[in-house]
Amino acid sequence: MRKDVRILLVGEPKVGKTSLIMSLVSEEFPDEVPLRAEEITIPADVTPERVPTHIVDYSGNTHLICESTANVICIVYSVNNKKSIEKVISFPRAVINGFNCRVPLILVGNKSDLVEHSSMETILPIMNQYQDIETCVECSAKNLKNISELFYYAQKAVLHPTGPLYCPEEKELKPSCIKALTRIFKVSDLDNDGILNDNELNFFQRTCFNTPLAPQALEDVKNVVRRNMTDGVKDNGLTLKGFLFLHTLFIQRGRHETTWTVLRRFGYDDDLELTQEYLFPMIKIPPDCTTELNHNAYLFLQSVFDKHDKDRDCALSPDEVKDLFKVFPYMPWGPDVNNTVCTNDQGWITYQGYLSQWTLTTYLDVQRSLEYLGYLGYSIIYEQESQAAAMTVTRNKRIDLQKKQTQRSVFRCNVLGARGSGKSGFLQAFLGRNLQRQRQIREDHKSFYAISTTYVYGQEKYLLLHEVMPDFDFLSEADLACDVVCLVYDVNNPRSFEYCAKVYKQYFIDSKTPCVVIAAKSDLHEVRQHYSLSPHEFCRKHKLHPPQPFTCNSTDAPSKDIYTRLTTMAMYPHMAQADLKNSTFWLRASVGATVFAVLGFAMYRALLKQR
Repeated sequence: MRKDVRILLVGEPKVGKTSLIMSLVSEEFPDEVPLRAEEITIPADVTPERVPTHIVDYSGNTHLICESTANVICIVYSVNNKKSIEKVISFPRAVINGFNCRVPLILVGNKSDLVEHSSMETILPIMNQYQDIETCVECSAKNLKNISELFYYAQKAVLHPTGPLYCPEEKELKPSCIKALTRIFKVSDLDNDGILNDNELNFFQRTCFNTPLAPQALEDVKNVVRRNMTDGVKDNGLTLKGFLFLHTLFIQRGRHETTWTVLRRFGYDDDLELTQEYLFPMIKIPPDCTTELNHNAYLFLQSVFDKHDKDRDCALSPDEVKDLFKVFPYMPWGPDVNNTVCTNDQGWITYQGYLSQWTLTTYLDVQRSLEYLGYLGYSIIYEQESQAAAMTVTRNKRIDLQKKQTQRSVFRCNVLGARGSGKSGFLQAFLGRNLQRQRQIREDHKSFYAISTTYVYGQEKYLLLHEVMPDFDFLSEADLACDVVCLVYDVNNPRSFEYCAKVYKQYFIDSKTPCVVIAAKSDLHEVRQHYSLSPHEFCRKHKLHPPQPFTCNSTDAPSKDIYTRLTTMAMYPHMAQADLKNSTFWLRASVGATVFAVLGFAMYRALLKQR
C-alpha cells in the first residue's frame, strides 16, 4: 500500500477547482475564492483508506502536469458551460498522448447546481476512448454535492485502480490479473484438488480480511456463482472459474478494493508483480555463518510435496513437478537437479531428494530460497511476517570449533582432483548410483553438486558434495570454504596423485579443515604414482588418514561408509585430528551410521504405509 496519495486538480480557469478544495476543507462554500488554494494535506485518520492525502490546486500549463508528483489527476469542467465541456474532450488527449502521463484520470463536472440536466451523455464517449480515465463525477462546490465522494474516488483510483485488473471494453479480467489470481487460488487450494472447499475458503477469507465467513455467507457466495455459471461450483467447492468470476463481479460492482486487498495480501504491487520486499525479505547473515531451513519450513515443504504427489509413491513425476511449480513465473529446477539428489528407479525425485534440493538451495543461495518460498506462499500459509521466518542462521564456525560441538545440520565437502580422477563418480555414488547408472547421464544434465542425508551418532545430517573444477593456479575462496576436503586420485593413472599432493601443500597443509585422500577406481590395477612420495607415504608424513579405497563399479549401489566418515569429520574436526590414526574413530562412525540407517529405513517404510 502507498504511503500517501497526491491528487492534482487541473482544468480551465473559472471551472471551480479552488472552490472544490475550499468546500472540502471548510465544509461550506467560500464567500471569497482565492486565485489558487495552497496545498492541502488530509491526515490518514480522517480518510477512508487511512492514507495521508495531499490535494494540489494546479493553475498552469498542461505540459508541466507530468512533471508533478501527482498520483491521480482530476480534470475539472463546468457542466453549465458548453465550451468547458468541449475543452475537457481535448484535455485527456493532451495529457495522455502528448506527454505519456501514466496516472489515473478522473473527470469532474462541477457546478451541477446550475443545471437540471447531466453531462454524462457527452462525457461517456471520452471515458470509453481512454482506459486511464477511471470514472466521472458530477458535483457542486456550492451545495457540497458529491465533494467527499469526488476525493474518495480520486484516492481509490490510486490505491485500487481499475486499469491493471479489468478491461471495460471486453468486460473481463486482464491476463496479468488472471495470472495473479490463479496463483493465489493454487496457493489457497491446500489439498490441490482444484476446488476451494469451505475450510480453504474460510482460511482464505481470514488471511485476507481477518474474519471468517459464516456458513450461510459461504453458501450465499456459492449460490451467486451457481446462478451465473455452470462450472463455477463443483462438489460444493469453488472452482478456479468461479473464483475468477467472483473477482470480476467485485470489479464490475465497483468493489475494486476487495480484489486489491487479496492481491496485496499475496505480495502483489500496482503492476501485478510480486514485490521485492515480499520475495526478498531482509535477513542478516554474519561472516562464517550458514543458512538452513528450520523445522517449520520442512513441515511446510512436506505439505507441498504431499499435495502434489498424487499417486502417493513418495516421488514426483515430471508432470507432478510441473504442477508444483505452476505458481512460479519460471521453472526453477532444470534436469541437473535429478543428478544432484536421490531419485527412484524411474529417475523421479524422491521425497528425500526433494527436501535435499531445498536444503542445497538454502545453503548455497538463501535469497533464491526466500524467493521460491515466496512463490509457494509460505508466509501466508504459515501466517508469518515473511519467509525469513523459515530460515535458521547458524552460529559462527569458529565458535563451533572452540566449543567442540555444532548445532548445524548441513555440512559441505569440497571434492578436488585432477581431470578424470573420478570426482563425478564419487558424487553420483553418494546418490546410490553405480557406474552403469552413471553412464546413462547426459553430459548437459550433469551436476557439480550432490546432496543427501547421512547418520552420525544417531543424528540425521545433510552432506553436500561439491566438485571443484581442477585449476591448480587459482582456487577461489568458495573452492576452499568447506567443512571437510576430499582429495581424489585415480589409482590406475600414474600422474593423478600429483595434483592432490600439490593442492594439499599449497592450500590445506596449515588449514584446520579435515582432509581425506580418496583412492578412486580401486577395482582397477593400482599403478605407481609419478610423485616423490607414494600416496601412503604422503599421508603418513602429513598425518593424514591412509588413502581410502573407493569404487562405484559394482552391481549394487556403492557403499556409503565413506560419506558417513566425511560427515563425522565435518561435525567433529577436533576428534578427527585427534583420532586420525586410531581406527576406532572410523569404526564408531560406521557402526553408528549402519544402525541408524536401518532404523531410518524402517521409519520410511512405516511412513509409506501411512501415506
